[in-house]
Amino acid sequence: MSSFLAHRRDSARKHEQLRSNIARASALCARPSAHSSVASDASSAETVSEDEGARILTLSLSELAAACNDGSVIPSDVLHVYGRRALAAHEATNCLADIFLDEADPTAGSSTSGIPRILAGVPISIKDCIDVAGHDTTLGFSARVGHPAPADAPLVRLLRDAGALLYAKTALPTACLSFECSSDLFGTTTNPYNRAFSPGASTGGGAALLASQGSMVEVGTDIGGSVRYPAAYCGIYAVKGTHGRFPSTGCVSCVPGLESVPTITAPLARTLDDLQEFWRRVVEMRPWEYDHTCVPIPWRPVDHVASGKKLRFGVLADDGIVVPTPAAARALKEVASALRKQGHTVVEFSPPSPLEGLKVGYQLMFSDGAQSILAPKRVGEYVGPALLTVRLILRFPLWLKRLSATLLRWFSRPRGRNDAWAALMEIFHPRTAREERALVIERDKYRAAWFDAWREAGLDLMLTVPHALPAVPKEPAASDKTTLVSASSAFLYNVLDCAAGAMPVAYVDAAQDAHPPNYRRGAAYLGMNDVSRAIHDLYDASAMHGLPVGVQVVGGRFEEEHVLAGMKLIEHALRESERGFVPRKFQ
Repeated sequence: MSSFLAHRRDSARKHEQLRSNIARASALCARPSAHSSVASDASSAETVSEDEGARILTLSLSELAAACNDGSVIPSDVLHVYGRRALAAHEATNCLADIFLDEADPTAGSSTSGIPRILAGVPISIKDCIDVAGHDTTLGFSARVGHPAPADAPLVRLLRDAGALLYAKTALPTACLSFECSSDLFGTTTNPYNRAFSPGASTGGGAALLASQGSMVEVGTDIGGSVRYPAAYCGIYAVKGTHGRFPSTGCVSCVPGLESVPTITAPLARTLDDLQEFWRRVVEMRPWEYDHTCVPIPWRPVDHVASGKKLRFGVLADDGIVVPTPAAARALKEVASALRKQGHTVVEFSPPSPLEGLKVGYQLMFSDGAQSILAPKRVGEYVGPALLTVRLILRFPLWLKRLSATLLRWFSRPRGRNDAWAALMEIFHPRTAREERALVIERDKYRAAWFDAWREAGLDLMLTVPHALPAVPKEPAASDKTTLVSASSAFLYNVLDCAAGAMPVAYVDAAQDAHPPNYRRGAAYLGMNDVSRAIHDLYDASAMHGLPVGVQVVGGRFEEEHVLAGMKLIEHALRESERGFVPRKFQ
């Protein structure tokens, strides 16, 4: 009972804190001259004009930083304009966990410090699992309310030294591992393109904010697709790097202590140009001098468009676990077609069995029976049903899971359709320390086999879907049907620890992307496993009409520049084919 009451008390406390901070931010946006940290320049004593605000919103990251450095744009005006956009985005989608405009210092990274202000005036939001001094780092748990971080994460210090404006933390689901973005602390965050759908995974709050142009860059985290799903669902861009390329200390993992499949801190941006520029500028700030986990690899410029080099792309259209829905499959085909028209080689890629890599990865992630993930959970606290289902399966006796898997194999028709699901079910079980070490050895063998297959195929990059669905409905029941197993299309590249990005390429079209009539009676549907069938049962091209749909671009380890350049090449190829993604503008 005391745990339940503490949860109710701290949830209410967080609700009131957010309401108060939003009210304060609204007042500061209405009266910027009252903003204590705003420069005393006379031009900032009045509300930013509508024309000037519109101009600021059209500037790219590089243009904005240059303008703030040469004085043609005042950082306090940027803060005012993006602050208003953030408040509007929150009203529409419920995307904020905290907002602190009065703490964003427009003079941060002053040239007197000797550090170049290469992110001067760039508005950046932070996922609520990254430490910002004086603010809670909740991961959606009420037990973490009222325990503000004593110091900034090294990445936060770096961004402030570079002149960035950090002014908001974004909402996330309880415990992070979820396709919906819901918690008792923050409520449910919705997709700005369609409020009936989730903005995607645990960086969903940041993705909704970015798509609504309430921020220029969001810093999130990814252990199984948590920046790539939101990017695909909300029509924005993200690249997850290899562990050690981007600062991660002070970015609290939902699976603390897990090193075999580490949580990766990664940025998202509304445009690909901004994402590439942000990656470059963070690396040029020498993050290894801020964070001991960073590998000292300087930025290595790559431009596949300007070079004219013809690349070889592999396509993994189906990982053997979940069959992509029609809209996701079409997006992949359109990208492949556009690349071929530009003279690039696109071939089917046959890697080592994704199922075998995922079996190792899921066992490593849940080797402790999901105890560490849910340790902060209090009595009565909401946790997404997909994660609770995983915990339930983990608690079943091993003999019962093996029996269930055997029955699935025997009685599923057509025979063999549930073999992959059965293979996963029977390995979802806590592991001893000795078994976990053996799994790390298997992981490394799998990585080596993938590397060999990649080299043998002569690939530069690989294309696949970010997720089988364009987006997941926001209702918890949909997340339960989706299951964490359907994270296979992104989680595999966390197991491999390679660079991977997600980008929007089209919109769902009700006419083009509908299932054929009576598709449930067709051989394709009847041959799907139960997880894949559940995904296709959720798919509704009419309801999803107008949602973004994207592709995932995969490279090797520490090939972040290469993946970003490949994404630029895809964007160029689509435009040359008179296709490509144009984001919606939200009021």
